Amino acid sequence: MSIWEVILAFVVVVLMLVALLANVLVLMCFLYSADIRKQVPGLFILNLTFCNLLMTVSNMPLTLAGIIYKSQPGGDQICHIVGFLETFLTTNSMLSMAALSIDRWIAVVFPLSYHSKMRYRDAALILSYTWLHSVSFPIVAASLSWVGFHHLYASCTLYNKRPEDRTQFVIFTGVFHTLSFLLSLIVLCFTYLKVLKVARFHCKRIDVITMQTLVLLVDIHPRLVELSSVVHINSHWGIISKCLAYSKVVSDPFVYSLLRHQYKKTWKDIINKILKRSSINSSALTGESHNRNILQLNE
Repeated sequence: MSIWEVILAFVVVVLMLVALLANVLVLMCFLYSADIRKQVPGLFILNLTFCNLLMTVSNMPLTLAGIIYKSQPGGDQICHIVGFLETFLTTNSMLSMAALSIDRWIAVVFPLSYHSKMRYRDAALILSYTWLHSVSFPIVAASLSWVGFHHLYASCTLYNKRPEDRTQFVIFTGVFHTLSFLLSLIVLCFTYLKVLKVARFHCKRIDVITMQTLVLLVDIHPRLVELSSVVHINSHWGIISKCLAYSKVVSDPFVYSLLRHQYKKTWKDIINKILKRSSINSSALTGESHNRNILQLNE
């Protein structure tokens, strides 16, 4: 392995560990707090967390193995499943972000009618569309054998190995990125610009969330450029773009959950409860030890 490959492997490991810890913490907050579970946006955050966790435990380890061994990790069947999941999860997470931005837009711009416009039923319908939209593209790609190990990204992802399918694959890739990533970016920009007109203090959060979308769009650049036979993309750039895409999995929990007051209070309560329980157990053990010493002295 070259020094660059060692650095990229180390970055993937760090991203994987931080993403796992952060998203598990969000899940714990959701399960611990009844107030968070009652809120409609909690469904979107739960769906986003599910996508991020599955991406962390399925795609990141295989990308790490691909960087280290410079070849396809596992058999073709595993690679096809992971490639299917990557397409599904990245699309689902982006649409979940768009759903969250729509929810916040309604909450800020139409506060008096929010509860009538955004109910659990409405959120369930939005999530149903999100899943249907997200699963349709990988199904098409898998049925046409457009999923496999791509050396440019050291990952199992969308990949066409047959030159005769080039035109169809270009059209599919363009439609996929337009209806998924670009559409989500447009929704994010529209909704948060509307929110900005109503609440100026949302400006910083708008910048952060818009940057989240732009970070994931970095993954689109080499995917679209690689379709051209004129431009050559270095594999290091492909892996870097993959790491930038994975960085969204790391930052989502902080942007949408852990940095919010309600989640900060919840995970602090969880930590305090754990520390209090360990303190009680420690006190009990100390008391038992003290009683044993007294009995020994009396004997």
